[in-house]
Amino acid sequence: MRITYDNKEFNIESGITIKEAFKEQIENNDIKDIIAARLNNTIESLNMPILKDGEIEFINRTNKDGRIIYIRGLLFLMCKAFSEIYPEALLTVNYQLSNAMFNTIDNMEVTDEMIEKVKGKMQEIIDKDLPITKVMMTQEEAEEFYQKEETINGRLQTNIDKEKVSLYYCEDYYNYFYGTMPISTGFAKIFDLVKFRNGFLVKYPSVAEPDTLQKNVSTSLKLVSAMDEYDEINKLMKINTVYRLNKKIKEENGTKELILFSEALHEKKIAEIAKKIKERGNVRMVLIAGPSSSGKTTFAGKLGMSLRVNGIKPVTISVDNYFVERVNNPKDEHGNYDFECIEALDLDLFNSQLVDLLAGKEVNLPTFDFTTGEKVYKGNTLKLKEDEILVIEGIHCLNDKLTSLIPKENKFKVYISDLTVLNIDYYNRISTTDTRLIRRIVRDYKFRAYSAEHTLKTWYSVNRGEQKNIFPYQEEADCMFNSSIVYELAVLKKYAMPLLEEIPQTSREYSEARRLITLLKYFENMEPDLVPNNSLLREFIGGSIFED
Repeated sequence: MRITYDNKEFNIESGITIKEAFKEQIENNDIKDIIAARLNNTIESLNMPILKDGEIEFINRTNKDGRIIYIRGLLFLMCKAFSEIYPEALLTVNYQLSNAMFNTIDNMEVTDEMIEKVKGKMQEIIDKDLPITKVMMTQEEAEEFYQKEETINGRLQTNIDKEKVSLYYCEDYYNYFYGTMPISTGFAKIFDLVKFRNGFLVKYPSVAEPDTLQKNVSTSLKLVSAMDEYDEINKLMKINTVYRLNKKIKEENGTKELILFSEALHEKKIAEIAKKIKERGNVRMVLIAGPSSSGKTTFAGKLGMSLRVNGIKPVTISVDNYFVERVNNPKDEHGNYDFECIEALDLDLFNSQLVDLLAGKEVNLPTFDFTTGEKVYKGNTLKLKEDEILVIEGIHCLNDKLTSLIPKENKFKVYISDLTVLNIDYYNRISTTDTRLIRRIVRDYKFRAYSAEHTLKTWYSVNRGEQKNIFPYQEEADCMFNSSIVYELAVLKKYAMPLLEEIPQTSREYSEARRLITLLKYFENMEPDLVPNNSLLREFIGGSIFED
């Protein structure tokens, strides 16, 4: 095989593994701690045989794909350590908190002694540098295996359209983990286990600082509370895994029950937020912020209706009309206009108009012309009545710098995000970022005519803006709204799969597309017909009553 690496062509014997073929390059490479490879735009294990010509590059934990593999490997080691010391423990990988994964044990109390023993066992396994081997089975072989073995690890694979079922083995321990795994246990150079609340955290480095651990994991108590609330609700519904969700969808009237329950939950939470705003009495503006594809538009519309029920009339102002003139817009490190930084907004004008509005004065609102890069005034005036309240939505709404002249007691801040708490199984969580990404892929195609490839290309930049402008301020919110819908990926699957399958292998985004396709395959198809037109999900699939 002819394989290009680092702009050089290598003649490789067909069928040998990546590790064998590039042993010298891996050992002498400037890239530290290589954990996997990208072969022909597909993320592969270093044990993958090379069977085609193409290009290769190596991955470590300083890039997003490598970090995901690193985390996956740590969780595998953690599960193996528990199986050796506390084999009866019913572990669940719950959700990510900053640079750590929160885990719980359903049938045992988590103690400091337990955590120290497990951490010691993990280090022992790491020091031995034991091989981690992927075993592939046909569906028939898998059925025989699961009939023989009393385990649920990876059993969901037998229920989907998948030719092969895979398990990862290390010595006599086996488990299923969704995605590429390190090839041996010695990869885990940096980690920690610490007791946290009723469970424990598996800590790992960030992409920006791959050689250090944060002393204190940044945990938003309000965020944790919002995640816990939905986690408990899903457990009460007995839908905390994809297997249980699929089972419910197949039940007679199961789909209808899922939809009605999810919509009732959202309506209840929004009514509670409106009630809080009403009870505060002195709130003059509601500020809404959240990452991309959180459902802010529908949430704002629903909250507006709930406020009206409480005798408060919402009036919206678009922050997008308050950009500074283009010639004054700040630029990023690459010399491009940075439209996401707060300095891109005319804060003086925005604040002065807010002060005037709250004082009962009439103001002449600007309209930003994105073609000319200048604000224009078209005679759009606004004067707040006594029963009216401002509702403002934007990425900087939790940052007090945006509304620096407005007293804190006059502001009510809401953070909204799709905080997914549904797991594939007890060890494989579904990333909240992945759910938002799939929402955005569907919405971008339907309403903006963007391909899935385009959305994937721009997603890193979107995430970077969120990390800088939204997430650091989430604890400033007066309340949080979890816009997740337990069945949403079962509906979005129908729209997203064909778009992702269009991405060719020649594209840099191919590996990410295949990963998302694999994720979506775990879900039963759920037709959108029963989704009501006021559902938050309609913001992404179309047919929303809140569409302009």
